[in-house]
Amino acid sequence: MSIVNVNKLEKALLVNRGELFRFGSALLFIVGVMLFAVSRHEGGTHGTLLVIAAMIGGYMALNIGANDVANNVGPAVGSKAITLTGAIFIAAIFEACGALIAGGDVVGTIKKGIIDPALIADTDTFIWLMMGGLLAAALWLNLATAVGAPVSTTHSIVGGVLGAGIAAGGWGIADWAEVGKIAASWVVSPVLGGIIAAAFLYVIKRSITYQADVLAAARRMVPLLIGIMAWSFTTYLVLKGLTRVWKLDFLTAAALGLGIAAVFYLLMRVHVVRLVPSLPNSKEGVNDMFTIPLIFAAALLSFAHGANDVANAVGPLAGINDAVVSGGIIEKARIPIWVMLVGAIGISLGLALYGPKLIRTVGTEITELDKTRAFCIALAAAITVIIASQLGLPVSSTHIAVGGVFGVGFLREYLKVSYSRKIEEIKAHHQANAPEAVNDFLTRFEAATVEEKDAMLRALKQQAGPALLHKRERKDLGKIHNLELVKRSLLLRIASAWVITVPVAGVLGAMIFFMIRGVMLP
Repeated sequence: MSIVNVNKLEKALLVNRGELFRFGSALLFIVGVMLFAVSRHEGGTHGTLLVIAAMIGGYMALNIGANDVANNVGPAVGSKAITLTGAIFIAAIFEACGALIAGGDVVGTIKKGIIDPALIADTDTFIWLMMGGLLAAALWLNLATAVGAPVSTTHSIVGGVLGAGIAAGGWGIADWAEVGKIAASWVVSPVLGGIIAAAFLYVIKRSITYQADVLAAARRMVPLLIGIMAWSFTTYLVLKGLTRVWKLDFLTAAALGLGIAAVFYLLMRVHVVRLVPSLPNSKEGVNDMFTIPLIFAAALLSFAHGANDVANAVGPLAGINDAVVSGGIIEKARIPIWVMLVGAIGISLGLALYGPKLIRTVGTEITELDKTRAFCIALAAAITVIIASQLGLPVSSTHIAVGGVFGVGFLREYLKVSYSRKIEEIKAHHQANAPEAVNDFLTRFEAATVEEKDAMLRALKQQAGPALLHKRERKDLGKIHNLELVKRSLLLRIASAWVITVPVAGVLGAMIFFMIRGVMLP
């Protein structure tokens, strides 16, 4: 065997070794969950069902960590504010802390109230329904992660429970108005997140990076932007991340956020003044100012995600546990500490083992991110949730974050195309002049502020007649319009996955329910 073939074999073995390690670690976790569930309850049919449900709950938690958590840390990793290893470490800790500290002691077993539990025939049917919905959601999340599509875990569990519920109680069991709201969020979440992220990026460009003295502009604007971030994240955490331990109305939460924002604004003013002398007077210097805020944003988003989305993994499991213990069907179930630990540890482990793939997708593959763009995405994630919650709109944190990435990408694309058009217009209007005159005008144009650029273009158009472009020049100008800074294939893949999440999970949920019922019926 040649040296080349030996090297190829060694590389293949290393890849397989890594896959085996991840699979083995996940399998050990699931087996551990099952063994612990066995120790909690005696045998019998219901005890066996609880062990199976614990296995599925652990599997679901692993998939949530592998898929959904990437949205919280992906932009920070893509902008190089933090390394992939550091992001996984921070997210794992704060996801677990959010689940255990603020996850609450009671959880809804029927997510979003999409089905009427009164129409479920008996306790056994309820347990089969929850198991079918949970397993369907986990399988769909696993598939989405494998193809590199970040999807909503909430929508996955909604689809799974909806499909299993219809299989158990017929079409009348579903609350179709609620399902319609969830379907509307497929559009509302990414569009709102994208618009807000793009709007903040445009403000930063106009007020800082397009100015002649970038650092002077940053001294004025960065403390204000950090203050807005402090307000939005404080309000977001109080409204969404701490509701189970500290429930406040919006006005009180906003007022608290305003106080925290004022403190951070004053601290950042002092920090920026000290930092500016050591930074280059360029966009790179401004980017460095957002490094620490991005790390805080990744941690806080992970905490809020752990506090909220752990219910997607443990809600049905808690419902099954209560049904086994009490023998009844309930809409709200108490969460035993062991069930919460399954969710917290499973999410963290799934992130560490399988999260890097989706983190890279969100952070680097959709569009190029720097720290300024990543900051706008994180800020949009918090503000969008606040706005949507006050308007009563159901939104997905996954859709918001990914929509924010697409939003800043499309804004960059638009601005670059627009700027290239302006340069071509300048060259066209200077066709009769010497190359030195064209270069001199372009140098002054590129160094000018936004307002000065507009004035120079207006003066140029007034002085010269219509630009006469040759056929080849018109063709070259048309090529500029085809500039793409957002990967269209990923846009299509992710959008398609979002649209089919509820239907696919629903079909899987119904199929699994019928299989379980067929096995369990005498």
